This record gives sequence, structure tokens and C-alpha cells, in this order.
Amino acid sequence: MRKKKRFIAGASCPECHEADVMMLYKEHDVEKVECVKCGHIMTQPKEAVQASTRQFEQVIGVFRPE
Repeated sequence: MRKKKRFIAGASCPECHEADVMMLYKEHDVEKVECVKCGHIMTQPKEAVQASTRQFEQVIGVFRPE
């Protein structure tokens, strides 16, 4: 099964400082951001993403591309 990878426009790598080289993908329900230039990887588990939402935030809908 292929992973769907998307580039993050305008993002810079914190390691090599190049612009427009970061891609986002999900692996085992964990969001990962990887630099295609130097290979630097950042991860954020699903629980951390859900915990960061505000309690009284009014959301019309959530866009989840699959």
C-alpha cells in the first residue's frame, strides 16, 4: 500500500534550513514530516494532535484527506 505524501508549501526544514522541501505523511496513525533534502524527520502522535484542540472551539467541519 502506497503512502499519500503531501508537500507543505512555504515550510522550511529546521535542520538544513531549505524552503519548500518538507512533506507530510501518516505512518501507523502517526503524522510524520520529512525533509526530502536532508532526511530530517519530525513526528507527532495522534493523541498530541487531539489534545491540542481547544475545548470551546466552534468547528464547522474537519477536512481529512485520505
